[in-house]
Amino acid sequence: MFGIGDYVICGNKGVCEVENITTLNISGVDREREYYILKPLYLAGSTVYLPVDSPKESMRKVLSREEAEKLIEAIPEIPLLVITNDKLSEQAYKDCIRTNDCEELVKLLKTIYTRKQKRIKAGRKVTAVDAKYFHMAEENLYGELAVALNISRKEVESCIVGAIDGR
Repeated sequence: MFGIGDYVICGNKGVCEVENITTLNISGVDREREYYILKPLYLAGSTVYLPVDSPKESMRKVLSREEAEKLIEAIPEIPLLVITNDKLSEQAYKDCIRTNDCEELVKLLKTIYTRKQKRIKAGRKVTAVDAKYFHMAEENLYGELAVALNISRKEVESCIVGAIDGR
């Protein structure tokens, strides 16, 4: 169970703060069922209502500072995604995003970053699919690491790109 004030990752909403835990007085909703009322940090004006008894995989605590630091340290050793057929790359990207797992998001970022560098060297543009999923992974990962490390998302981006580039 999460408490009021906890930072959590909730599905594709990214980092949310638990604002309240209460029943809802809305027609058509079970008035006995308790809900987390979540405020996404990076989606201004949004509110998420999630039943307290919903499956555990739909919500998890944000990484601790130590976990975030270890993840950044481990980036050079985290492998790229194995994509044997470019036509299946979007499905592999979707699968990574759905996990809401930071290491999977790093794999995705590293894979697309590497593909992007190769395409640019070959005088080609980045694909729309790569750009879309790179942005989604950045939003999810950078937001969580920014909260865990108490720094800006821009600073997180510098750390991640530096670690991918081996700086």
